[in-house]
Amino acid sequence: MQPTPILWSFRRCPYAMRARLAVQSAGIRTEIREILLKEKPAAFLKASQSGTVPALEADETLDESRDIMVWALRQHDPDRWLDMPDAGHALIDTNDGPFKAALDHTKYAVRFPDLDPEQERAKASTFLTDLNDRLAHNTYLFKASPALADMAILPFVRQFANTDRAWFDAQAWPHLIRWLDTFLESTALKKIMAKYPPWQPGQTPVHFP
Repeated sequence: MQPTPILWSFRRCPYAMRARLAVQSAGIRTEIREILLKEKPAAFLKASQSGTVPALEADETLDESRDIMVWALRQHDPDRWLDMPDAGHALIDTNDGPFKAALDHTKYAVRFPDLDPEQERAKASTFLTDLNDRLAHNTYLFKASPALADMAILPFVRQFANTDRAWFDAQAWPHLIRWLDTFLESTALKKIMAKYPPWQPGQTPVHFP
């Protein structure tokens, strides 16, 4: 019998959120281990070469959120998230690269005194405008139901919107706002945002989903 995969996570991290979304969609039972980023357990640091969440210990160890999403969905993909054109992977690349950098420079502006937060927000807005334009044609980025790109990107758009929701809602992004609000109200998000106490060695395993 194969051991239960171990999923190291941090509730609010968008990378960990998207990994949990895919594991939940695939219906793969894992042992979830919530950590505190300021007090990373030795067992977690042994599992994750990067020292960042999420990390998965299964038949192989994965510490990149996109790899964890694909690992889960290749086993079971009932909602056909992997049914997506190559353009979806390119969008995720942009999200994880330029958009995430601009998001951090906006959200944590005090850490980047040499950068103009308004210019950084404008950089992020370029990507969001592109998403809004795409969403004018479909309920989700590529079709009437979510694909991998939607669920990989939405946690980051959520994080960006939360930096100043009033400003976000004032932008000419009706399709993007509708897409985000649908996600925020979804059962899938509510389930993955359940709270778990920080993992302790020797504790009774906590399972997810």
